[in-house]
Amino acid sequence: MWVIVMILTLCGVVQGVSKAPLVSTKLGQIKGLEFGDGHAQFLGVPYAVVDKNNPFGPSTPHPCFNETFEAYESKMCPQINDNVAVGTLDSLAMNIYVPKTANSQNLLPVMVWIHGGGFVDGSADDKGKSSPIEFMKHDVVVIGINYRLGIYGFMNLDIPEVPGNQGLKDQVLAFRWIRENIEAFGGNSNNVTAFGGSAGGISINLHLVSPYEKLFEKAIIESGTVYMRFWLSEVDYTIPIRIAKELGFNTTDKLEAVKYLSKIDPLVVLNTVNELKHDGVNVKSEINRKTVPYVEKKFEGVDNLVTDKMANILSSNKVETTPILLGDNSNEAAIVIHAADDEFYKRFDFGRHLSLGFDFKGAVPEEVVKSVKDFYIKDDNLDTLKDGVLKFMSDFYFSHPTQKTQEFLLGIGARSLYRYMFSYSGDRNMIKAINNFTVNGATHGDELGYLFSYDIFGKANPQDQIMVDRMVTIWTNFAKYGNPIPTKTDLLPIKWEPTTKSSPKYVDIDLDLTLGTVPFPERIEFWTKFYERYGQYQI
Repeated sequence: MWVIVMILTLCGVVQGVSKAPLVSTKLGQIKGLEFGDGHAQFLGVPYAVVDKNNPFGPSTPHPCFNETFEAYESKMCPQINDNVAVGTLDSLAMNIYVPKTANSQNLLPVMVWIHGGGFVDGSADDKGKSSPIEFMKHDVVVIGINYRLGIYGFMNLDIPEVPGNQGLKDQVLAFRWIRENIEAFGGNSNNVTAFGGSAGGISINLHLVSPYEKLFEKAIIESGTVYMRFWLSEVDYTIPIRIAKELGFNTTDKLEAVKYLSKIDPLVVLNTVNELKHDGVNVKSEINRKTVPYVEKKFEGVDNLVTDKMANILSSNKVETTPILLGDNSNEAAIVIHAADDEFYKRFDFGRHLSLGFDFKGAVPEEVVKSVKDFYIKDDNLDTLKDGVLKFMSDFYFSHPTQKTQEFLLGIGARSLYRYMFSYSGDRNMIKAINNFTVNGATHGDELGYLFSYDIFGKANPQDQIMVDRMVTIWTNFAKYGNPIPTKTDLLPIKWEPTTKSSPKYVDIDLDLTLGTVPFPERIEFWTKFYERYGQYQI
């Protein structure tokens, strides 16, 4: 049973009881629910408020509660789910999960999860389908946060009213709320670890190099870094204008369009985006690619989060003082092309993909395309072609960007950087299970099934349970000690040292843990030489 605690805060006395734990924060009382075997959960706790007059602009901290807030239900920011708009702007909230061991004399490490979803979908608990119950065994407080998505979170118009990166700035307010209030729940406000996958990993990476204050003590970046190419984009000022026109409001002024859209139900706006066409072609995916983090234009009185391109950052005090666990999965791109037919591979255009990372001021030169194709495709056999395309996609979009991020972080001062690759394939590989396909290793997001408990999975088989125990222990060890394996055990029988410029190293997380220097060394070496030759053209 979650113990009854008495914690003195500026607001007075804090009480937690089984069935309906009650916590008194600086903002007022919050009542939660029992969770698992006597733990507590507080769902949908608001940390910020969206401006109703400009939901595309900055949010503000949530005010005090006038009455006890009943934290019984999680929320979701507006997004498209199963081809229909769902969610609410009243969703800048977090889910807080507290082990029964937490109390005022035993403040526990805090782990803050930032979900993925390409900055256009997802939520703090994967739309109510997951929970961090396994983490409770390791005495850490876990928090999942929502942040605005798509056009509401990442429309970038280079104007003070919509400067860009609103979703990232929501995250900042969430971390500040946690600093101020988490001790009331039994969490240590001075021992916060941010962890996130895909877009969540990119977010954490950006917070590490932003001009904002230090938001967390440790960082776990899973399969999402600042060098991933899927989120590179140019600002498109026409997005609000096109949406407004579809809804019957004609203007050529982006601010006028934003003011009009601010009065429209967000679900109506998103359904319009979902159905928007140009020359008969649906443009939702195009808009999604352009509503992502972006280097902001500076305005007086406006806080900027992404202020420089990565190449301009020479050092970072936050990076120097933050232990980092960085990694990706062994077969990342399978998530993208698992359903591709034979014709997709036969028509695969290497040059089109290269153009997303390099600007040759015209078509990608034939010799450049040939060098890549010859490396990955050794003969005309269809199986060889499929294997080569999959490896190219994984390397170009995930593996090499992760390697570049490692080099970048070490170059700007990282002193305690641990690198991993997750390659285990079992029954709980998240994305393969959802999409019902088979491929070697682990694809993008597969590790999540070994960290969180999902509704789609039953009781883990013995081998999968080893991986669940291993992954959660590594992640919580890192949150507690800044070291994923501080002491060798039967479960974690290796010594894991940080990687450095002079001595690169990583751990392959599989049924066995193995040590290496660089994942896929021949493939990474190819891209290293490729960048040496063509790096001046990279975007």
